[in-house]
Amino acid sequence: MDRYAVIGNPIEHSKSPDIHLLFADQTGERLSYEKILTDKDNFSQVVTNFFTNGGKGMNVTVPFKNDACEFVDELTEYAKHAGAVNTIYKNESGNFIGANTDGIGLLRDLKKILRLQLLNKKILVIGAGGATQGIVEPLLNENPSELIIANRTVSKAEAITEQFKSFGKISSCSLTEIPKHSFDLVVHATSAGLQGNNVELPVEIIGLNTCCYDLSYSDQDTPFMQWAKNHNAGKVVDGFGMLLEQAAEAFYLWRGKRPDTGMAYHYFRPDVAQKPHL
Repeated sequence: MDRYAVIGNPIEHSKSPDIHLLFADQTGERLSYEKILTDKDNFSQVVTNFFTNGGKGMNVTVPFKNDACEFVDELTEYAKHAGAVNTIYKNESGNFIGANTDGIGLLRDLKKILRLQLLNKKILVIGAGGATQGIVEPLLNENPSELIIANRTVSKAEAITEQFKSFGKISSCSLTEIPKHSFDLVVHATSAGLQGNNVELPVEIIGLNTCCYDLSYSDQDTPFMQWAKNHNAGKVVDGFGMLLEQAAEAFYLWRGKRPDTGMAYHYFRPDVAQKPHL
């Protein structure tokens, strides 16, 4: 039986084994999927040992996405530009390939579940960490009228803007300089909730049709989602759909089959007839 795994620290909370085993059941594939906990010093050796002992593919989560970038032999275009890898596999030549399916996962969730088209739309991304780097290029490829990255440390936002300026209309600002007009899509891409870092975003960014999307997910609303609901955003969703979609893309890279993410969403969240708060 082919072996797969997700590696991270912490890792106990990961839903990836449940997701990929459901995908395997859907598509008639036989495989195992495990969680691997390690530290930065041992990351490369643990990954090498996994593949040496018959591993076929691996997902990478925090804090090792940059380490994975340095570990692999080749990078896909998205992974190269993002500077981060969340999926590892070997090609026919035996080389380690690093892919990044995060941005693809976000786009598919926005389009398939939310039916949100981004052409000529205004996008605001809160945060300038690794998560933002993974989603900027796919978002810009949809040709929005503007994409603004807002971050407490503006130099980090400026660095990402410089990195991706050739892909489309992108700019940056501090959290206190966010333009006071409504956006079509507001993406919360920081690990800290609004209550945790005492950020109060301008209410003007919310309009009747604004979709507020938190890349994190939880059984309860995140602080950002609560804030968005309190200010009557048109749609308020967490990142669970993105998690499923990026996992499905990784599964496709490994097995050549596309799982049914819609069915998977209802399987894991049976109490939700559709994406919440649409």
